[in-house]
Amino acid sequence: MTQTAELIGPVTQLKGVGPRLAARLERLGIRVAQDVLFHLPARYQDRTRLVPIGALSVGDQAVIEGEVQLTELRYGKRPTLLSRVSDGTGSITLRFFHFNAKQRDALQRGVRLRCYGEVRSGAVTLEMVHPEYRPVSADAMNGDEIEETLTPIYPTTEGLHQLTLRNLTGQTLARLNDGAGVEDWLPAELLATLRLPDLAAALRYVHRPPVDAPVDELLAGRHPTQQRLAFEELLAHHLSLRQLRARVERHRAPVLRGPGELFADLQQSLPFRLTGAQQRVIGEIAADLQRAHPMQRLVQGDVGSGKTLVAAAAVLAAVEAGYQAAVMAPTELLAEQHWRNFGAWLAPLGVRIDSLAGKLKASARTAAIARLASGETQVAVGTHALFQDEVNFKKLGLVVIDEQHRFGVHQRLALWEKGNDSGRYPHQLIMTATPIPRTLAMTAYADLDVSVIDELPPGRQPVETVVVPGSRRDEVVQRVKLACRDGRQAYWVCTLIEESEVLQCQAAEDTVVILAEALPDLRVALVHGRMKGTEKEAVMMAFKAGDIDLLVATTVIEVGVDVPNASLMVIENAERLGLAQLHQLRGRVGRGNQKSACVLMYQPPLSRQGRARLATLRETNDGFEIARRDLEIRGPGEVLGTRQSGLLQLKIADVLRDQALIPKVDAAAQRLLRDYPSHVAPLIRRWLGEAVQFGDV
Repeated sequence: MTQTAELIGPVTQLKGVGPRLAARLERLGIRVAQDVLFHLPARYQDRTRLVPIGALSVGDQAVIEGEVQLTELRYGKRPTLLSRVSDGTGSITLRFFHFNAKQRDALQRGVRLRCYGEVRSGAVTLEMVHPEYRPVSADAMNGDEIEETLTPIYPTTEGLHQLTLRNLTGQTLARLNDGAGVEDWLPAELLATLRLPDLAAALRYVHRPPVDAPVDELLAGRHPTQQRLAFEELLAHHLSLRQLRARVERHRAPVLRGPGELFADLQQSLPFRLTGAQQRVIGEIAADLQRAHPMQRLVQGDVGSGKTLVAAAAVLAAVEAGYQAAVMAPTELLAEQHWRNFGAWLAPLGVRIDSLAGKLKASARTAAIARLASGETQVAVGTHALFQDEVNFKKLGLVVIDEQHRFGVHQRLALWEKGNDSGRYPHQLIMTATPIPRTLAMTAYADLDVSVIDELPPGRQPVETVVVPGSRRDEVVQRVKLACRDGRQAYWVCTLIEESEVLQCQAAEDTVVILAEALPDLRVALVHGRMKGTEKEAVMMAFKAGDIDLLVATTVIEVGVDVPNASLMVIENAERLGLAQLHQLRGRVGRGNQKSACVLMYQPPLSRQGRARLATLRETNDGFEIARRDLEIRGPGEVLGTRQSGLLQLKIADVLRDQALIPKVDAAAQRLLRDYPSHVAPLIRRWLGEAVQFGDV
C-alpha cells in the first residue's frame, strides 16, 4: 500500500487542530497526520463492561454505575468532597481533594453517575479518588454508551488531554479505513518468514483493541500486533546506528602506531600487575588506534576494575605518536581525580599534562589554553570546559570520555569536532562504570565496539552490605566510632528526596554538626557540591592524607574518590537513590586490603521498588548483575541516561521484554541494507524523527 496525501499532509488538516494544538503535538514528535498513528498507547484501561459495586476489590480499575445517595463537604487538614454512590449491590465513596462549586452541585442526591477509577480501601466503604465520571440517564442502564474497545492511554505533554489524542487517532484511523495508505517498509517475504501481521492491521488493533482482545497479552506488550510494531521500531534504531557507524568509518583518523615504550615504562613503575582483562582490552584499543578510521570503543568495567589505567595506555599511545589527548569527565571532582592520577603516572615519563577544570583562575586558564594550542601540552583533563570555543588543540588524536551517559549528545559531538583537522577526526574511547547488559548494549550501542573489563584486581575485598532502618541510627554511629578508633576512615552520605542541591547541602551541614557532637574524639569534616572547588579539594586531600576520620558528604563523592584507608560507608535514606548510584557510592570503600562495609540506612515504609533495590545491593557486589536488575526495575531509558541523549527513546518496544527479537532484527537489517536500501531512510525517519540529526556522535 502506498502512502497518500491524507496521511502525509500536516497535522493541522485534522479537525480541531489549530496552531496552538499543533505546537503541543510537535513536542511529541507529531507533525504530519501519519505521526498520530505511530504515537502508540503506553497502556490500556478496560472500560468495556460495567462492574457491580459489590463485586469490586482493592486495586481494581473498573467502570461502575450507581445513584448518588449523599454528598458532603468534610473539613480537616484540607476540605474534601465525599460522594456516596450505590447500585443495589453495594456502596462506594468518591473522594475529591480538588473541586469547585459546580462540581459539588453536579453530585446531588439522586443523580445517576457512570465512573471510572482505581478502587482503594476507605474508612467506611471502598473508595475511588478523583475518578472520571459523567451523569447518565436511567435508560442507559442496559449498557448503552459503554466503550466498545479497550481504552488506550497515550504518552502526553502539558496541555494535551487523553480525549484529544483519542479523537485524533480516531480521525486518522477513519482515513486509514477509507483507503488512505500507510507505507509498509518491511518486504512481504520478510513478514511471511517472521509471521508478522501487516502494518495497517497492526496499527488499527493497537489503537482500538476489540472487546474480545486478550487483555493480559496486550497489557504485557506481547500481542502479535504489538510485537510487529516493536520489531519495526527496533529495526529502525538498529539501522540508524549501523548508518552512524558506516558514516564514522568513512572519516579518516590519525594512525597512532608506536613502539609502546612509554606504557612499558609506566608498567615498570607500577606497584601491581595488570589483570588479564586489562591487558586484553588494551590490546583491543591498540589495534583500533592503528587503523586509519576513528576508533569508537566503549569500555565497560565495574567500580574499581582499573578503567583509568586502560585509558592511560591509550593516552600514551597518542602521545608517543606525536598527538594530543583530551580526557573529559562529568564533574569537577572526577576531573580532578583523573588529573591527579594521570599526573602521577605520566609526568615522570616526561609527558606534559594540564587541567582545564572550570575553577582555574583567568590567568592560569589563559596560559593553559595557550599551551594546548601550541602543542606544548600533550594531555588535557577537564570537564565540559574542554570544548568551549576558546579552547583549541594543535593536534588532537584521542578523546577519552568518562561516564559518557552523563553528557548530552551535543557536548560529546562538540569535543569530537574540535579534533577535526582537514577532515581527519580523533579516535574516541568511552568509559563507563555502569555496566550495560549485552542485549541492551547490542541495541543501544550498535555503533560502538564494546570491551568489557570483567576482572577485579587481586586483593580487592568484596564489601559487606547491611540494610538497617533509621531507628537504629545510634548503633550505626557506634559502628563508625569503632572503625575510626581502629585507624580506619569512614564516609557518611546524606541524600534528600528533593532534587535540590541546596537542600542536600543543608542536610549534610546539619548532619555534620550532629555527628561531631556524638563523636567528639573524631575529626569530622564536610564536603558538598556548593563548596568552592579549592575548599572541596582541600577537604578531599586532607581525607586522603588521613587527617580526617569521618567525611560527611552529599552524593558529590559518587565517582572519582580513591581513599584506600576508608573501609566504612553509611548511606542515609538509601531508599531514595537508584541501584547504579548506590553501587557507585559503595565502590568508594573496599579499595584497600582491609575488610570493608556499607550500611544502607532507610526510612520505612519501603516501596516495592525500594525493597528490591536494597535487597539487590545486599545480595551482590557484581556490577553486571546489578545492572541487569536495574534494567528490570527502571527500564533502558533511565539506565542509559537517554532522556538527555535523544537515543533509544522507544515508543512500543521494550529491550528486556523483546530481547528475543534482537537477533532477528540484526538479520533483517542486513537484508534491508542489501536488497532494499531505499526502504532504510524512511523507516528510520518514521520511528526516530529528529533524533537522526545526532548522527555523528
